[in-house]
Amino acid sequence: MDSSIGRFSTATVNSEAPAERPAEEQKPPELVYGSAEEFLHEQLLPTYVRDVDGRAAKWCLEWYFHPEALSRVEALWRAWEHLRLNGATGISVWWCDHADHHMNVLLDPRGPFYKCDMQKHRDPDHLEPKKAPEGWFPDVSLQS
Repeated sequence: MDSSIGRFSTATVNSEAPAERPAEEQKPPELVYGSAEEFLHEQLLPTYVRDVDGRAAKWCLEWYFHPEALSRVEALWRAWEHLRLNGATGISVWWCDHADHHMNVLLDPRGPFYKCDMQKHRDPDHLEPKKAPEGWFPDVSLQS
């Protein structure tokens, strides 16, 4: 059995809610993976297998240099850690609402890795819009 799938199965089975205890005594559930990178290598990529040929799907071997990819992989990891605790539909929700959406964007040939190929990373172009006129977007954090 694939160890990454086994880790998921164990996490799901052992994730039942503890007996009723006051909220201050309940500890948050332990994470299965210690980082988004560990999650990517041990859970996501071994289970989300696609033919990455550069035409239908692209990936950058140095994915961590792409801010959008970092954010999306982090979001996938955190959503997985939360939804794995729902033994009924959590993993299905994760696949449908998170993995399929984010991975389709990441693997899209026009997505964040559009300049890269499987041998070479190329820095992405960044949008550099003009700043809006002063006062156009008031700082709402200063309002009480």
